[in-house]
Amino acid sequence: DFGCFSSVFICPMKIRVRIPAVKEASDSMKTLSTISELAAFCAEAQNHPYVTIDTEFLRERTYYSKLCLLQLAMPGKDDDTAVLVDPLSEGLSLAPLYDLFRDTSVVKVFHAARQDLEIFFVDAGVFPDPLFDTQVAAMVCGFGEQVGYETLVRRIAKKTLDKSSRFTDWSRRPLTDEQKIYALAHVTHLRVIYEHLAGILETSGRTRWVQEELQILTNPATYITEPDEAWMRVKTRNTSPKFLAIVRELAKFREQYAQSRNIPKTRVYKDDAIVELSSTKPRDLNDLNRSRLLMREARKGDIAQGILTAVQLGLDCPQALLPQPDLGREKLQVNPALSDLLRVLLKSKASDSGVASKLIASSADLDAIAAGLRDVPAMKGWRREVFGEDALRLCEGQIGLAAEGTNIRIIKL
Repeated sequence: DFGCFSSVFICPMKIRVRIPAVKEASDSMKTLSTISELAAFCAEAQNHPYVTIDTEFLRERTYYSKLCLLQLAMPGKDDDTAVLVDPLSEGLSLAPLYDLFRDTSVVKVFHAARQDLEIFFVDAGVFPDPLFDTQVAAMVCGFGEQVGYETLVRRIAKKTLDKSSRFTDWSRRPLTDEQKIYALAHVTHLRVIYEHLAGILETSGRTRWVQEELQILTNPATYITEPDEAWMRVKTRNTSPKFLAIVRELAKFREQYAQSRNIPKTRVYKDDAIVELSSTKPRDLNDLNRSRLLMREARKGDIAQGILTAVQLGLDCPQALLPQPDLGREKLQVNPALSDLLRVLLKSKASDSGVASKLIASSADLDAIAAGLRDVPAMKGWRREVFGEDALRLCEGQIGLAAEGTNIRIIKL
C-alpha cells in the first residue's frame, strides 16, 4: 500500500529469459556427393559387423519413390561414423552401396525397411544381405505391433527425436541443419536399438523368427505389381465374373498408364471410380461424362480412351477367361465356438511369448483353422511352435482351457 507516499519510484528489474538454443549441425556431419566419397565410406564399412541405413524420399507425385537422401552409420557413439549421401548430386552412382549390400559379412540394419528396399530393388534389382529390420525384431521381442522408430528411440536409446522436419520437402537444396540432424538421428540411434534387440534375440533364441519374417521383404514379388493382377486389390462386393472382367481391364490399364508415366495411380482414377465404371459400363464419351466419381482429367484424352477400351475388353471377354472370385473362405463351415476357443488360446500364447497376437495369427487364420484348414501362416515356421501345435491339439480335443486367476491354463485331456 503506497497511499502514504506522495510519489513512488519503481526500479526496473533485470529479467533473464532462457531462450532455447537451436541445435546446429555438427562440423563432423559429412554429406557425400561423389562416388569416390561413397566408395571410401562403404569400403570402411566392410570392416565392421553392421551398418545402419535409412532413406528420405518423395512419392506423392510419382508412381515410383524418388530417393532424395541416404543416411549411413557404422558402429560408434557419435556422429563421426555417420554420413549423409546426396543421391541428387550430379553423377553420383550408388554402385558402391550395392557392393556393400552384397557383402554378407556386414549386417544391413533398417527400421521398417519395406519402402527403402523397394527403392533399391527398382533402381538396381538388389537386396541387402543379410538384412535386419528393427521393427520386425521389436515385434518379436514384445514391443508391440508395428512399433514406431520414435518409440524405440525413447524406450531403448533413452533419447527423444525432433520430428519437426518429418514432412519437409527432401528434394529441395540446400538441406537445412534441422533436416540434417533429423535425418542423421535415424541411423545413429538405430545402432543402439539394433545392438539391444539383437542381444534379446540371441538370448531368447528367436533370431530365426526374425529371419523367417524378413524373407517376404527380400522376395522380388513383394515389389512387383503385375498389371494383370492389379484388380485383385480393388475391393468390391460384386462377384459377377463379367463385372470382375471389367474391373480387371480398368485396373490393368490404370497400372500400365501410371507406370509408364511415373505418376500415382490415384492421379489416373481411384478404386471407387473403377467400381462405378464397371457397373455403368460407359460406351462413349457422353456416358463417361455422366460418371460421378471420375476426375475431370480422366474424361478426355488418352485416359478416357483407355477407359472405354478397357470396358469393351471386359464386356467381350470369353466365358473361359472370365476372372473367378475366391469364394473358398466365404463358404467355410466355421465352428464359432471353436473359433472363440482359439482366440482365447491365442491371447494366452501371445501373453506367454511376449509377441503381439496379430503377428502370430489373424482373425481370418483362426476362422480357417476352426473350419478345418491347415494351410495358413499360423501353422508354419515359428508361429506353429508358439501357437499352431496347441491350436491343432485344441481342435482335435486333446487339450482344454481353464481359467486360473487372470491366466489361462492348458489342460491335457
